[in-house]
Amino acid sequence: MENPGGVEIPKARTGKQEIIFTGFGGQGIVLAGRILGKAAVIGDHRNSTLVQAYGPEARGGACSAQVIISDGSIHYPYVRQPAILVCMSQAGFDKFNHQMVENGVLLIDQDLVRPPEKTKDFFSIPSTRMAEEMGRKMMANIIMFGFFTAITGAVSVDAARNAVRESVPKGTEDMNASAFNKGHDYGIAVLKGKQKKATAGKGVHP
Repeated sequence: MENPGGVEIPKARTGKQEIIFTGFGGQGIVLAGRILGKAAVIGDHRNSTLVQAYGPEARGGACSAQVIISDGSIHYPYVRQPAILVCMSQAGFDKFNHQMVENGVLLIDQDLVRPPEKTKDFFSIPSTRMAEEMGRKMMANIIMFGFFTAITGAVSVDAARNAVRESVPKGTEDMNASAFNKGHDYGIAVLKGKQKKATAGKGVHP
């Protein structure tokens, strides 16, 4: 899988995708995985599975959401080699980074994850900081999901936004939609920046 770098909003990818969201308890990692699966199935009419894992503590311990999206049947629900890895904690990155396929797409919370200097290419967003600035730290996962949607095109934007609205507590739909839009807009800006760098011959590193 090649890292996307165009300035247009990517269309939903076809075929089979293995994706891992990882972080710590309390960040809404599993909810992000559920929203992704709902967007794929209900919005984009594809197949999806979700496997969730928690650490020894419900809040503060490591957790992950393994999501597979496919146009065909899914016979094994566990992700073995993620093509897309979304990390919102250093521990999550350290655990799953080595499992990624070659040229996989890595997304991180830039304030919480520090990839090794040898890491050639990744996409970063201050999702937690942006959520705090909104006065809603718990929406960092939704901001990250919007960023994920823009960068990867794993699901369509409309399907993703609708899935967010349908998955959050009643009365918070507009706030969460705004958080999604902030993350999505940030992702589009990142893609445009990479495209400009590539056009100028300066590489595509963030």
